[in-house]
Amino acid sequence: MRRNLSIWMGALGLLSLAGFGALGYQLVNGLGVTGMNNATSWGLYITMFMFFVGLSAGGLIVSSSATVFNIPSFKVVAKPATILSTVCIIVAGIFIMVDIGSPFRVLNLLLHSQFKSPLMWDVCVISLYLTINVLYLYLMTRAVQNKKLLKIMSCVALPVAILVHSVTAWIFGLQIAREGWHSALMAPLFVASALDSGLALLIIVLVLLIQFKVFIVEKKLITTLAGLLVTCVAVDAYFVFSEILTMFYPQEESVMLVLNEMLKGTMAPFFWGEVILGFVIPLAILLFKKNREKTGLVIFSSVLIVIGVFFKRVWLLFTSFIHPHVEGAPGITLGTYTPSESANVFPSFWTLHGQYAPTLIELMVVFGMISFGALLFIYLSRRILMSKETGAAQSESTQYEAAN
Repeated sequence: MRRNLSIWMGALGLLSLAGFGALGYQLVNGLGVTGMNNATSWGLYITMFMFFVGLSAGGLIVSSSATVFNIPSFKVVAKPATILSTVCIIVAGIFIMVDIGSPFRVLNLLLHSQFKSPLMWDVCVISLYLTINVLYLYLMTRAVQNKKLLKIMSCVALPVAILVHSVTAWIFGLQIAREGWHSALMAPLFVASALDSGLALLIIVLVLLIQFKVFIVEKKLITTLAGLLVTCVAVDAYFVFSEILTMFYPQEESVMLVLNEMLKGTMAPFFWGEVILGFVIPLAILLFKKNREKTGLVIFSSVLIVIGVFFKRVWLLFTSFIHPHVEGAPGITLGTYTPSESANVFPSFWTLHGQYAPTLIELMVVFGMISFGALLFIYLSRRILMSKETGAAQSESTQYEAAN
């Protein structure tokens, strides 16, 4: 088993090196090597940022809830859950750094901060979120734990975990010019999908840790988490249905343009992919207790949920870029121009419409950063979860869970 882990780590290391190499190429040649343009200014990097911010939710919410609500079964997995949350938010932050093109542009945030902007709110809350994750993990790994301080940190971590997803959602939801984003339900939608995707990833990771003999938990706990997961999926499905119904019923022309792209246009494969993979199949499986007791079915459902939420991030981001704000006016430059037939009126005009597809460089960077995150998780798990102190604490927690 150790040999298999070493092979996986070697493969992840090669992918990480390739990703950092592609990132170096992008830094030298600029964001022009990506598929992004001024018509579609956010691409795969921002999609992955939203995705990983959501994935970080499951871990911290489970670990902090264990202390806040005194849930003994969750206390068993508090450490791996917090490690997972920390790594995911680090990877999310990396994608922001990659997307801005140059790390030196971060100085603009410090020197010319605009606190009226939701983007600046997100920078602040993500920095706070990462700090809380690191401090929380440090407190849990100390030989002598300060239970009072852990309780305080848990009470702070839980609302901040919800806030970080809400603020990320408000970046989109507060933009009145984008029909597909401007919605009061955007924050609840983000939080709901963050809960089910983050929890699904936590279940997958726990089973992998068991397989590689890094961490041991009772099978009963996986069943309990699966029960919580199906509840989160149902809530997420309800929010999506409510949003679609609200968009569809008034039949507003501008809104229907966006909705048609989601339901039967270019984004339809991602929308219906989320509905089928992220909602229908997992609900059909996990609604039954006997299925939640089968680890294979739980893992299968969890993988589908993670894929479904990724699809959701894709259709949510790109649907609003397809149609321009104003038809027929000189608009958004793609870096080239088309001569106008009415040269006397408009000597040239900048096209409004743009297409986006991720380039090889973008894909290499994305897979490289994900691989780096996986390596970081493996390293932290082996350092923290396989220590003697952690092993003793884990054994004690498992006994406590069995007794309750």
